[in-house]
Amino acid sequence: MAVKSVLPDLDAVRPLLPWLVAVAFFMEALDTTILNTGVPVIADALNVTALSMKAVLSSYTLALAVFIPISGWMADRFGTRRVFASAIGVFTLGSLLCGLATDIHWLVAFRVLQGMGGAMMVPVGRLIMVRSFDHRDLVRAMSFVAIPMLVAPMLGPLLGGLIVDYLHWRVIFFVNIPVGLAGMALVALKLPNFRDPKPRPLDFLGLILFGSGVALLSYVLEVFGEHRLGIGGVLGLLAISGILLFGYGLHAAKTPFPLLLLGLFRIRTFATSVSGGFITRLGVGGVPFLLPLLYQVGLGMTPVQSGLLIMPQALGAMSSKLIITRLLDRFGYAAILRVNTLIIGVLLALFGFVGAHTPVWLIIGLALVYGLITSIQFTSMNTLAYADVPRKQTSGASTIASTLQQLSVSFGVAVAGLITLFFLPADTDNRALMIGGLHKAFWLLGGFTIVSTLIFATLRKGDGEAAPKNDPAGPPATKT
Repeated sequence: MAVKSVLPDLDAVRPLLPWLVAVAFFMEALDTTILNTGVPVIADALNVTALSMKAVLSSYTLALAVFIPISGWMADRFGTRRVFASAIGVFTLGSLLCGLATDIHWLVAFRVLQGMGGAMMVPVGRLIMVRSFDHRDLVRAMSFVAIPMLVAPMLGPLLGGLIVDYLHWRVIFFVNIPVGLAGMALVALKLPNFRDPKPRPLDFLGLILFGSGVALLSYVLEVFGEHRLGIGGVLGLLAISGILLFGYGLHAAKTPFPLLLLGLFRIRTFATSVSGGFITRLGVGGVPFLLPLLYQVGLGMTPVQSGLLIMPQALGAMSSKLIITRLLDRFGYAAILRVNTLIIGVLLALFGFVGAHTPVWLIIGLALVYGLITSIQFTSMNTLAYADVPRKQTSGASTIASTLQQLSVSFGVAVAGLITLFFLPADTDNRALMIGGLHKAFWLLGGFTIVSTLIFATLRKGDGEAAPKNDPAGPPATKT
């Protein structure tokens, strides 16, 4: 692929690139965590139940999953500078509109708009870094860019709590506006504009089939259990979704330039990592949604207190960077992923025992260990996925992995809300009943996560030895 930059002096702007990309990554990563703490307050302001807010969270990650597959084509076709600046602009506009939303339906719609911008920011930002730095300098540059992805989950819950406690929930979205405007100005002036003179054609039919299939499936998960559709309607929509996704599979096998390179699933380590990761994230993806409900609605804590109890997860995730290389060198991917997945399932179940009399130090310790273990899990899965993928197909592998990661987060939130609704009686204002329902949801999600161990059991000793032990780009931006 002949890629060129229309910015003549790349050496002059190269030192600024990590900063520009890091700002966008921080804004996108912060948005995925700052909102969780404010869910109960926003639900009360919009006159909906807290569980109804799962649509606000999952719609964003669903939009990421639908539009990430076309991010590479957009960059090749229109240039990285134009697409990256436009992505920040769309994300910023979506943030403004979310802050002005007057009901949950408009808020969901504007979150989709935000997701469309976010879907372009992170993949195109990584693409800019890869094309601007040689291999020797890329790891250092990408490690710098990964910092906001680690810091944002630590600051997000606390910042969200402070905003809804002392300001207004709409400020959660308005904080993105000055950062976004500054980012667009800097990108327009300093960013190189890589583009492909002969980009591959866009798989428009594949985008329609895949996007509508996963969107419809997500919608079914949202409405199922809320009695908005009868069983016949649910089964009918599931059938249509299945037909659309099956149709995409047939289409992808025949078209020369498919949206997603499904043939990569013939690579055993890639298929195991991605499919096992999908199931694992279905279990852990609902935790950022359930924990604020447990702490605030169930236990009556303030948003700030809730944010402080969630913060240790990010500290644990950051500390995993100190030991992950040694762990993988010592035990290997197969052993780490089998044992680690079991531990995550147990930790999720333990959250189901947190109650009014649980010591604060024990909750903090549980959150710290949970953050550490899940970060080890995500880094191991992210790097194993590329162990046996040919270099010329890494872009396609990255697209599939990123898409399924975001889908699993979106579905994880929906599944968590569905499970909680199943266990809650009609009187959801009863705090004791709410706590009981949330506890049962954590137990079921823990058991569900343990099931993914069966997938990782197919790994062999020595698998992943060709993979880099540190994922320089860090975990994906939902810090699932």
